[in-house]
Amino acid sequence: MYRIGQGYDVHRLVEGRELWLCGVKVDHTLGLLGHSDADVAIHALCDALLGALALGDIGRHFPDSDPRYKGIDSKILLGHVMQLIREHGYEPVNVDVTIVAQRPKLLPYNEEMRRTLAEVMGIDVERVSVKATTTEHLGFEGEEKGISSTAIALLKRV
Repeated sequence: MYRIGQGYDVHRLVEGRELWLCGVKVDHTLGLLGHSDADVAIHALCDALLGALALGDIGRHFPDSDPRYKGIDSKILLGHVMQLIREHGYEPVNVDVTIVAQRPKLLPYNEEMRRTLAEVMGIDVERVSVKATTTEHLGFEGEEKGISSTAIALLKRV
């Protein structure tokens, strides 16, 4: 049996924060604001994985009202989600993440992002896709006010 899930997240860009995307620190003058490290790509991926099994969303499992998650590395959250997925008898077939940001350019980080996600998820890097796009200066991403990400995950019962 196969299950598919889709995820979306957005965070505001601010001064004084590091920029983390797909578990990789990205050089930029701004970072994302959030209760955790605000890694929108991992958050969208977690939602896609959870959604595939109708297990709710990242906020249900890791609420921002819980001080245990203050400043937490989102790779830890992804690891917990993967444990939950496997406890339910499923394994990712593949995942696909898209990051929407005007700046910085993310191509130099692409392969490291794929490797990092694959390592945390315990799957082959060939099953992980990470893409980035701009909005041609349109919308909050184009105005560099924030970054959004979408993700899709296909799971298979093992």
